[in-house]
Amino acid sequence: MSTRYWCESAWVDGAVAHGVLLSADDTGTLTAVETGIDTAPSDAEAVHGFILPGGVNAHSHAFHRMLRGRTHGDGGTFWTWREVMYSVAAKLDPQSYETVARAVFAEMLAGGYTSVGEFHYVHHAQDGTPYGAERPGGDANDDAEPRAHAMERALARAAASAGIRIRLLDTCYLTGAIDSELSAEQARFGDGTIDGYMDRHTSLIDTFADEFPVNAPGESFVHVGAAIHSIRAVPAANLPRFTELSGPVHVHLSEQPAENDASQAAYGASPTEVLARSGVVDDRLSAVHATHLSEKDIALLGGSRSTIVMCPCTEADLADGIGPARELADAGAVISLGSDQHVVLDALRETQGLEAGERLRSGQRGRFSPAELITALTEGGARSLDLPVGGLEVGKACDFVALRTDSMRTMGSLDEQIILTATSADVHLTVSGGQARVRDGVHTELGDIAELYSQAFAVLEMEG
Repeated sequence: MSTRYWCESAWVDGAVAHGVLLSADDTGTLTAVETGIDTAPSDAEAVHGFILPGGVNAHSHAFHRMLRGRTHGDGGTFWTWREVMYSVAAKLDPQSYETVARAVFAEMLAGGYTSVGEFHYVHHAQDGTPYGAERPGGDANDDAEPRAHAMERALARAAASAGIRIRLLDTCYLTGAIDSELSAEQARFGDGTIDGYMDRHTSLIDTFADEFPVNAPGESFVHVGAAIHSIRAVPAANLPRFTELSGPVHVHLSEQPAENDASQAAYGASPTEVLARSGVVDDRLSAVHATHLSEKDIALLGGSRSTIVMCPCTEADLADGIGPARELADAGAVISLGSDQHVVLDALRETQGLEAGERLRSGQRGRFSPAELITALTEGGARSLDLPVGGLEVGKACDFVALRTDSMRTMGSLDEQIILTATSADVHLTVSGGQARVRDGVHTELGDIAELYSQAFAVLEMEG
């Protein structure tokens, strides 16, 4: 059985098209994209406004959403913010994380995203014992879900139940800083050694292949990828092991000047140079933030056609700085977008933040054209996560968002420039895999998203 949507106007093949008829098969994969259809066929849902391919959120830490509006009281720094983050991470277990992530992924869909790269490092129980393993002096741990990969399974279930496509970026986190052991707060992030990470990562891939099989593009909702937390957290000697893996590899890169200083002191090189020496800098790499780069760093990342994941709202919130996005793009890198700690979950505001940052640091308008901004949100993210999304094309997943063109924010905007005026408040329909997931801010199956958050704060015993 096929599903059809008639779109008043839509972004197709890099331009605005009118009267667009989308047809998807029962797997949620697009089988036809027709333009110039004046009226909606009787068997198609008429979707008004302007339709974009679903936004791709290439960098997420789901549980960070629980910090929103809770870390501003005394200003602080990235490093003091991190201490609050650790306190929330310590509360998570498989059951509570599934509850938290379900709410976050539902809000993501309402905010214009249909795919997410979840940069995940909270792997083990609070004391660092792997789920499914024997606890010292006791039986197999008796947490709510003691099976191996319990936290990863929780995230996958949350994504599948919400209807968002996920690339779970299984993160390697071995040291607390360069040449420093993990702290007590970080114990549950680590696998002891690079071999420990590789073994667990291989097991995770095998487990998910059985439990969440990848079939047709439209119904392939759970995928696994790899991530290096940072060069602070993975010794340089271990980095070449990531060339053994297939698929995307992500890394936090030069988010803070302190990271660059530590790298220079330990290795006599920038973080980008350390990665390049290890063979990791290639077209599979996604460098997250890439805020404080030298000209040599930019040339290395651009020349390798690496993807850069800019997170403008988080980078502003944490006072990280504004990265050289235009220079990276001109050097050959692919720009994509992420929401990171979810200071907002609004695909439009995040996209606008990319251009706003460029204007502020350069004193020039139009550093990225509206078409380039749409590409960053869609195709750039699809490349970063290697997912069958990013465009309204036959053979890709039927994932899209519909924006109001008649709101007080968007009235009068040209369709091709609405990316600069709309916000998540204008997303009136989100579809993934051919199915309507969110209508007018309410999840079609999970219901009121604020209530989902009420449940999330309750299970973590935090005041909501």
